Amino acid sequence: MPDDFPQLAQIESSNPMAEGRTLFGLDAEALSALMLEAGQPAFRGRQLAEALYRQRIADLDAITTLPKALRQRLIAEGWQVGRPTIAQVFQSNDGTERYLVELEDGLTVETVWMPEGDDGEVGDDSDGEISQTLGAPGPDFRTWETNKPQSAQKIVRRATICVSSQIGCIVNCQFCLTAKLGLQRNLTAGEIAGQVLAVFDRHAVEVGRDRVNLVFMGMGEPFLNYDSFIAAVRLLVREAGLSPRRMTVSTSGIVPGILRFAAEQPELRPRLAVSLNAPNDTIRTEIMPINRKWPIAEVIDATRQIPLRSHERITFEYVLLGGVTDQLTHARELARQLRRSGLAAKVNLIAWNPGPDIPYSTPQPEAVEAFRSALISAGIPAYLRKPRGRDIYAACGQLKRTVES
Repeated sequence: MPDDFPQLAQIESSNPMAEGRTLFGLDAEALSALMLEAGQPAFRGRQLAEALYRQRIADLDAITTLPKALRQRLIAEGWQVGRPTIAQVFQSNDGTERYLVELEDGLTVETVWMPEGDDGEVGDDSDGEISQTLGAPGPDFRTWETNKPQSAQKIVRRATICVSSQIGCIVNCQFCLTAKLGLQRNLTAGEIAGQVLAVFDRHAVEVGRDRVNLVFMGMGEPFLNYDSFIAAVRLLVREAGLSPRRMTVSTSGIVPGILRFAAEQPELRPRLAVSLNAPNDTIRTEIMPINRKWPIAEVIDATRQIPLRSHERITFEYVLLGGVTDQLTHARELARQLRRSGLAAKVNLIAWNPGPDIPYSTPQPEAVEAFRSALISAGIPAYLRKPRGRDIYAACGQLKRTVES
């Protein structure tokens, strides 16, 4: 293993945060076992799961489906719901909200709410409808970089929540603000799923009515915290009733994690997005040092192992860095890479979101449109993700400035 990444051997097994006597994060089976140990019938565990994940009750004493004596006993024994809470809110003029989410040990992580999403799911068939076009025009390429105010909506129709899996990140992508934090620790399954339900509560989201997508693209690399990430997905699917087709997980190209992901049951597996961000290994190694361990060919070969569902595509995320990765020659080389892969794939283009002390520039709108058009001309479905919440450091790659707006 290269000296650049000695921590990768241990990071997945490390979990400095003990679950303690926290109920949130336990599934119905574990809660039923807990009730049996307490001399209660197993169905009390199912009642607990219903209260925690469907009713979203955050106070143990408020779970009135449990007998009062049982609630008092659990509280006396030190049990608590222990769901993460939103400690601070930053609001963008485009309707995006960035949250500072407080965990049980006092540390914080960031989560983002994007009303109407950022078009990252376009072409994914998340609604059971197949896109007939290779690439949606997206926002006007002359004005895509602006944050346009949106009117407030009382009833959620469509939104995206960006969820974190670690506090900080160890992968060290050179264009990302989160990399400046380093890695503080992994999140538990309850801390990952808890971000989602805390945001659901804030916006009174009704599962089954409101079209909310989840993207595991916040702080951290999910596949370096694989066990907790996939356990959180199972909680959200089995206990909270969410569809995995409305979930996407992004990886920087952690090959062992991709191979584990490929073995997951399709009914519990989110979609996959690979942060490629460069057309060749030379450029990718420069901006993503992780490429020295798992170069593009190995990442694509691992991705081929995933048995795709009907109409499913692999998403390749591509950050356009002005003068570095945004040239037409890069677009043509990227198209060749993807055609050779044989994968059912699409490309999500992301114009780089600026951050202090990061030596890159946002590409010109005309260069973004030309890049997208070149991919489409080569037969590669390509879409432009709208920058959301740039003014509050909520956009892709900006999650670090936790107390500044």
